[in-house]
Amino acid sequence: MPKREMGEIRLFKSLKRSAKGAAVPHVKATAGLPTVKMPVPEHVVIPMSMHIGAPAEPVVKKGDTVMVGTVIGKAGGFVSANVYSSVSGTVQDIAPLRMVNGAMATAVAIKTDGAQTVDPACVPPVVTDKASLLAAVQACGLVGVGGAGFPTHVKLAANTIDTLLINAAECEPYLTTDCREMLECSDTIISGIAAVMKYCEIPHCIIGIERNKPECIDLLCSLTREMKGVEVKGLPMRYPQGAEKTLVETCTGREVPQFGPSGKPGLPADVGCVIMNVTSVSTLGKFLKTGIPLVTKRVTVEGDAIAKPQNIEVPIGTLYRDVIEACGGVKEGVELGKIIFGGPMMGGAAPSADFPVLKQNNGLLLFSKAAATLPEPSACIRCGRCIEACPMGLEPVVIAQDFANKDFDALKARCVDLCVACGSCTYACPAKRPVSQTMGLAKGWYMAELRKGGK
Repeated sequence: MPKREMGEIRLFKSLKRSAKGAAVPHVKATAGLPTVKMPVPEHVVIPMSMHIGAPAEPVVKKGDTVMVGTVIGKAGGFVSANVYSSVSGTVQDIAPLRMVNGAMATAVAIKTDGAQTVDPACVPPVVTDKASLLAAVQACGLVGVGGAGFPTHVKLAANTIDTLLINAAECEPYLTTDCREMLECSDTIISGIAAVMKYCEIPHCIIGIERNKPECIDLLCSLTREMKGVEVKGLPMRYPQGAEKTLVETCTGREVPQFGPSGKPGLPADVGCVIMNVTSVSTLGKFLKTGIPLVTKRVTVEGDAIAKPQNIEVPIGTLYRDVIEACGGVKEGVELGKIIFGGPMMGGAAPSADFPVLKQNNGLLLFSKAAATLPEPSACIRCGRCIEACPMGLEPVVIAQDFANKDFDALKARCVDLCVACGSCTYACPAKRPVSQTMGLAKGWYMAELRKGGK
């Protein structure tokens, strides 16, 4: 590791302490249930922005006939991703859509015909080198489907990589989509890994799986035993093992710097690593075999308010309400209190069920009013548990005060930009204060001030 300047601070020395993070309950009730394929909904709504970077540009118009795998949105730049129709049918409308996170995006609404006819253009790509692999990844519309949504072809373009890390931690409670991917689609996981290692010339691969999935560890150990350079590593059952900086440190012992050589925030590539979610690499394996791009998503539907908890494969763009109906709807006699998209730690609350499933959605959690009612927060007792829980070694209780004072220099010194919004601080707080939310506001304000320049 190159020597760092003093201003970069003692970053992740605390990562080596197993006490960091939160001991969240490992509620994985759907892990043993085979994935159910959802009946084709009557219509889907597919946003052009389901990834980090520039939105895709619609290339269809109202009245057009589309098929499964038809391009409906072209990537709007290098850091962007193609968007494909997940159904066969007719384009009903192209209009602005308020996304579940509050952002606005253009979306294509499609009325389905129920036939799910695959576009003849969907043929397996010819891959002979790194350039053609990256073109195939781009043609797949592949992004980080574990939640981040970063276009995969961008991260694989780096030329300084010696280790491919497969993120199969799935450390959030309830979520079991990656677990089912490993048990049901291990062949395409292996073929995807083999392709990335071969054509990107990456000599080593570590598949990181939390130890609460012994059947997945055993299966992938047996399948990779003869694969040169591939290792399966059991990870501690301590949230958030799947956070990229934590994963890099746990698997390789390397420390992602606060700032990379360019002066921008550090990335795994700065220490020779590239991370792919296990379902992402499996999706690549499927695309190389079939030529069908990313058009479906496995979603864990769970919580005490859903009638039939399960993992269900749905066309991308399916509305939450249709997914909920396919899972039996809300339990009889239960008053629905909250819908969460994603996991309970990092997911967000949806104001209604009228939002579409995106490429990076992996959970839809329904909780009763009783379960969703938050306890009243009390005064901070300065116990320091939020500091002990933070996987980045930050000091939320101090950062909250610096933010209240709008002290830019203090927030910079406290490295507020390293917050990964994992929620461990809130979970650990005995006073039930919204610590993670305050951290998010503090980081947002700091980054906005930083972008203004002169700081």
